[in-house]
Formats: sequence, C-alpha cells, structure tokens
Amino acid sequence: MSLAISPAARAALAEWLAHLRALNGAAQNTLKAYATDVSGYLAFQAGHRGGTEGLAALVALPQSDMRAWMAHEKGRGVGARSLARALSAVKGFTAWLADREGLDATAALSTRAPKFRRKLPRPLAEDAALQVLETIGDDAREEWVAARDTAVVTLLYGCGLRISEALGLTGAASPLPQVLRIIGKGDKERLVPVLPAARNAVSRYVTLCPYEISANAPLFRGARGGALNPRLISGVMERVRARMGLPATATPHALRHSFATHLLTAGGDLRAIQELLGHASLSTTQAYTAVDTAQLMAVYAKAHPRA
Repeated sequence: MSLAISPAARAALAEWLAHLRALNGAAQNTLKAYATDVSGYLAFQAGHRGGTEGLAALVALPQSDMRAWMAHEKGRGVGARSLARALSAVKGFTAWLADREGLDATAALSTRAPKFRRKLPRPLAEDAALQVLETIGDDAREEWVAARDTAVVTLLYGCGLRISEALGLTGAASPLPQVLRIIGKGDKERLVPVLPAARNAVSRYVTLCPYEISANAPLFRGARGGALNPRLISGVMERVRARMGLPATATPHALRHSFATHLLTAGGDLRAIQELLGHASLSTTQAYTAVDTAQLMAVYAKAHPRA
C-alpha cells in the first residue's frame, strides 16, 4: 500500500512522526498506530484521485475526498471509535504539514468525526476488589507465585498503575518507597503514593521469589525467571472472576478503574486523581464522574420508595 504514496508524502510522514516522538514524547505504540492510519489514508487518496499527490494537494483536499476515505474505511469494517482515532491522526498530520508549508487546510480539518458512544470504565465494587486481592493467589501451585500475583494486583488497585507500568518495574524499585516514580504513556513521569499494603505485598514476594532481584532486571518474574508476561495476570484474573461470578469486564485494567472510582466516591479531587492516573487530559478522568453518578442513581432507584 505504501508504494502508492509519493516520496515527498512518505518523507513528510516520517518527519511528522519524528516530531511527535521528539517534542511530544508520544509512546511507541501511539506512533505505530498513527503511521498505520496516515499511511492508509495517503494510499487511499493516491488511488482515489488517480495518482500520487503533491503535498499542497494533500493539504487542500476537499471534504468530499475526506468523506470518501471515511466511507472506504467503514466499508472495510472499521468501527466508529477506530475511525475517529484515524481521522484525528490524519488531521494532526495535515495541520502540521499545512503549518510547515504555509498552506490552508481548513476544509480537511473541519471534517467531522463519526459519532460514537464513549464506553464508561467498568470498575469492581469495593468489596469485590478487596476479595480479588485476598484470593488472587489461591490457584497458584507455588507460594512465591501466589505472592507475586497478589503483589501485582495490589499495585494495580492500590496505586492505580497500568499493568505495563507494574510489570515495567525493576529490582531497583524494591523495597518500594512511600512515593513511587512512574514513567507512563508517552514517557510522562508522575509520582504515585504507595500504600503500606502494596509495600508489604511486594516485600513478601521479593522474600519468596527464587530468583535474584537485581536492580536492572524485571522485578516481577515468570516461572522460568524471565520477565512476567501480562497475559499470565490476565489469565489469573479470568480464573478469579469465574470463581467469584464476576463479569468479563473484571480484568487487570478494571482494578485501575476501581482505584480511580473508589477514590472519587470517597471524595477525592478530580485533578489529583488525574495526576495519580497519569492522564494527559482531564476529560479522560472525567469519565469516572459519569460512573460515580450512574452508581449513585442506581442506588437511588433501588432505595427510593415508589409512589
């Protein structure tokens, strides 16, 4: 597909991605998704318009051509959420290119994204989250594995870490300090308070782990001593939710959602929760207010006497 893209457009795309990496600190997975989305868009426009496009023509594309690309993507089965993400990447590239070339991209940039209903986070109830922590190691064949799994999920629920952040910790983080420095998405750094329960869980795991925990090696190990695969934690959570009768949404990431929702329910400040989670935008964190309101209305509807 990329062969249909003009050399100038390919070079511009590479330069834009380098710009995002250097100045915005975009994560590697984000850059890969952007490259795929914009490459597909450029290739489509080359075929749709009958040949490779110059940079000026790309910037000045009318909305009809933008909509043709979106219709093509829908025809391939791309959902509204994914298409909105792709359009955002295309607009970002187009805006950058227009600014660099001194061109007007008004038509392309005013193309509307498809509407979709944003999924609300699906947290666990507080008692369910605590029960997960208490029973997560019940199926483990070895005591150190049970301690490891407990330590990981305690970090997810007790500190609001992403699974990649928890498994990205090295032995240098042990023993856990009272405040943990986390490098999250886009290499953004944040400070996360560590509860005594999390410090104790990690300490117990380190004591029982049969492998040497060195400063530069992964803190959490698999059965053969390598870095722990996140799929193993997902599998453990799957067995726990089957045993507890929890919904399929009770995943490792749901523990992070639970951390945020339970903080908010307890009166936590939205801005502070944003910082703890490492969200770049407050609007992402605000999704938890909708969860909190929905839960409140469910309780109200159940408890309020009907006339």
